[in-house]
Amino acid sequence: MKPLLTEIRQNPLLWLLVFVPVLFTAQTLNPEAHTLLFVLSVLAIVPLAALLSHATESVAAKTGDTVGGLLNATLGNLTELVIALTALHAGQYTLVKASIAGAIVTNTLFMLGASFLLGGLKHHMQEYNRASARLQAGLLFLATVAILIPSAVTEADSAAGSAFTETLSVSLSVLLIAVYGLGLLFSLKTHREFFGGAEHTEAGEAPWPLGLALGTLAGVTVLVALVSEVFVESVQEAAVAFGMTPAFVGFIVVALVGGAAEMASAFSGARKNRLDLSVGIALGSASQIALFVAPVLVLLSYVIGPTPMNLQFWPGAVVMMLIAAITASLVTNSGRSAWFIGVLVLMVYLIFAMTLYLLPPRLPSEGTMPRNTTEHSAHRAYHVSELN
Repeated sequence: MKPLLTEIRQNPLLWLLVFVPVLFTAQTLNPEAHTLLFVLSVLAIVPLAALLSHATESVAAKTGDTVGGLLNATLGNLTELVIALTALHAGQYTLVKASIAGAIVTNTLFMLGASFLLGGLKHHMQEYNRASARLQAGLLFLATVAILIPSAVTEADSAAGSAFTETLSVSLSVLLIAVYGLGLLFSLKTHREFFGGAEHTEAGEAPWPLGLALGTLAGVTVLVALVSEVFVESVQEAAVAFGMTPAFVGFIVVALVGGAAEMASAFSGARKNRLDLSVGIALGSASQIALFVAPVLVLLSYVIGPTPMNLQFWPGAVVMMLIAAITASLVTNSGRSAWFIGVLVLMVYLIFAMTLYLLPPRLPSEGTMPRNTTEHSAHRAYHVSELN
């Protein structure tokens, strides 16, 4: 515990942890102050992300960057999973799909591109394990194809009813979860010798003891999940005050804040010339959401949701996810990176963000409405048909 307290005293950024209890107090006293809760939640997530970053680096120092990146991606995605489960139970299926698609695109493009840029500004040329990056990019592309199929079949064949879409979604979900499990077996056991980290010349700070690092990871992840729930509850009302469209909020803002903890770890690793950790977090998180989180949510909708949820996404989201997967495959093919490669990847993300920000809100048309009443009400609430 002493290293943790010392880190908090010496790092001014961690002094912002005071906003965590302030946020929960404000939520209890005035739950309708959405703009205030939005600002406080952002201020609370920043120091929690920094703390999670330090703990993850300590674990990676003991286990290696590949396992460390996987662990950080898993704990980071736990936040998105908790948020999605809350929305799933409420029947807000379009919000669930927006958070899934937004997280995949943000992790693949923004987190990866910013890691390349920040690392490249400090180091002339950086290297990372090409085999690991290509595996994650391949898994992400496979998941994107699986998500594309229900939407493409439904659009092309009007005779494909909701029963067919739901059956296909469940079948694809089982396949994706199986592929995700086999991918872990391949990279962590049967062929683990191909996925070791590249050598690094820069020494980092002394890592925390493994027990303290793991305990901090678990505790901070729970706090991030709680703070993120407050953020999601307040962000829609706050968006009106700040002039942001609901599509931009759901696809960009929620994904950025929800992935703040992972981003802090990825950016810190890139600056310390540990690009294997950064690439592992970015692509590992995106592929985990697509291969595991999304299918699990589809299956859980039969248990905790008012109606079954399917894998049919709106066309705009599918196109963005497909482009993100292809971009990741292209830029990670060499196993080397420089700052300008990060700029190119970030430009793709900024094109998406600018389009969503400038897109005027409109009510969903009859042809783009979801197939069940629960999803229809959520669709109206969040206007995600703006992406069509």
